[in-house]
Amino acid sequence: MDIDRPTDLDAALAALAGSPDATLLAGGTDLMVEINFGHRRPEHIIALRRVEELKELNGTIGSGVSWARLERGPHRGLAQAARTVGSPQIRAAGTIGGNLATASPAGDGLPFLAAVDASVELRSATGSRRLRWDEFLTGPKQNALTQGELIHSIVLPDEMPTRQEFGKVGVRNAMVISAVMACVVRFEDGRTRVAVGSAGPTTLRMRSAEDLISDEANPSETALSEFQRLVSEEVRPITDHRSTEAYRRHAAGVVARRLLERCLV
Repeated sequence: MDIDRPTDLDAALAALAGSPDATLLAGGTDLMVEINFGHRRPEHIIALRRVEELKELNGTIGSGVSWARLERGPHRGLAQAARTVGSPQIRAAGTIGGNLATASPAGDGLPFLAAVDASVELRSATGSRRLRWDEFLTGPKQNALTQGELIHSIVLPDEMPTRQEFGKVGVRNAMVISAVMACVVRFEDGRTRVAVGSAGPTTLRMRSAEDLISDEANPSETALSEFQRLVSEEVRPITDHRSTEAYRRHAAGVVARRLLERCLV
């Protein structure tokens, strides 16, 4: 196995241009599990941990920013999500860029990115391009990266919602892949966005539920119940080893409603 250890972005992009099929390694919290279980045998790895340009956390979020930093960050919904990721050791190593690249429907950071309509900045030796979150996430564990590209950063919109809440449910309170998770955000003018994970082939936005509740300055009990019903109706869950389709559908509505109620306080 060949390993490149670039120390800046230009060197990383040059290494990737020279070996477009190379496997990119950031925190390794997903990749190393696959290697240890014999599911992957990469011949060439480009390790990104020393590339400081990927660790910037200002107006954008670098792909190399760890969950440990995000849980102390300025974005409430993302910080809440970060605190639920694995153990302290996993949060210290794992990165949000790895979460995006893995593109799992159960990726903990993805509902927040979907709820705020974040974009993904991709770089290669020949240029850059920016994709909206739903253009980047193309299917279960599938994304729009092409050969020679890496995830540079996540770009948040200029206008961010003032109220943000994230929550998830699973078989235990910690160290768990969620059965269902959601992020609800609400602007001062009432605009509300809802994103649900682990309940479809990718992270999903609940458009009908959003339209309904965004028109309600002070949602009534009837409106909250209808919001919950619409979320349960819009998700596209499956039955697998972590949960049943019926439970995921029910839980999505319950979790989303609870998060909305927190936003309304």
